[in-house]
Amino acid sequence: MTTTLDAPPRAAAATLGKGRPWYWWAPYAGIGAIVLYCLSPFYWMLVSSLRRSNDIFSDAPVPSPFSVENYSAAFSEDNGFLRALLNSFLVAGITTVLVLLIGTLTAYALARLDFRFKNLVLGIVMVTSMFPTISLLVPLLELFSSIGWINTYQAMIVPSMSFALPLAVWNLTAFFRQMPTELEEAAQIDGCTPAQAFRKVILPLAAPGVFTTAIITFIAAWNEFIIALSVVNEKSLKTAPVISSQFTGTTDFDAPFGTQMAAGVIVTIPLVILVLLFQRRIVAGLTAGGVK
Repeated sequence: MTTTLDAPPRAAAATLGKGRPWYWWAPYAGIGAIVLYCLSPFYWMLVSSLRRSNDIFSDAPVPSPFSVENYSAAFSEDNGFLRALLNSFLVAGITTVLVLLIGTLTAYALARLDFRFKNLVLGIVMVTSMFPTISLLVPLLELFSSIGWINTYQAMIVPSMSFALPLAVWNLTAFFRQMPTELEEAAQIDGCTPAQAFRKVILPLAAPGVFTTAIITFIAAWNEFIIALSVVNEKSLKTAPVISSQFTGTTDFDAPFGTQMAAGVIVTIPLVILVLLFQRRIVAGLTAGGVK
């Protein structure tokens, strides 16, 4: 008489002798499909930037022959692309520093202080980031024209701060809230003032969240286009995304697609390097508080 104990379960029988189920490849296939979908535009931009001008509309997945003439054209003095890159670094860097300075102090106050309508304040902060940029363009132009900010760096920095601050405050407030208040109390017992407890104890522990906020802010300020296009007319003050969209060809009707693709690759490289260097801190900041 044969009992059910003699036969392995169906799931075990399916994997018997193989060590893993037949569908083990499914998660890897899904991850590969997502990565391919995300990287394919950048790959095609890179390939297009390495084609000759006569081959720009070729469908070949690999350029043949390789050419760097588009990169040479992008950095020509007539385009002013190198100065535009420096402008982008300046605007994005100052925006990131100011957002971190204001956002960190604001978020810490909202996380630690108890006052009426605190949740309402947080809601208003988040609502301010939901306005479309294009709807604010005309009021900003009128304001900047009246105070003489047209063709200035602050005309690009201040709007970028206003768009990045709500996200920074919301993100850092949630991060500070999940940190125990006993840390400040222990520091104050040891002789620290509240400001010293924040600076020497809380802020170092909040480094993952601060780094994540800084990188998100820098990327948003680096890629900002509409405001920089509208409030700056002088070529020497334009940022890299704006100047690359205004490249001209050899004639008025010639669209320099290859040169624009090369500029797009160059503009993307600093962001890729930034994420690769700080990917651990980014992941730590995004997952902080997820496990108690």
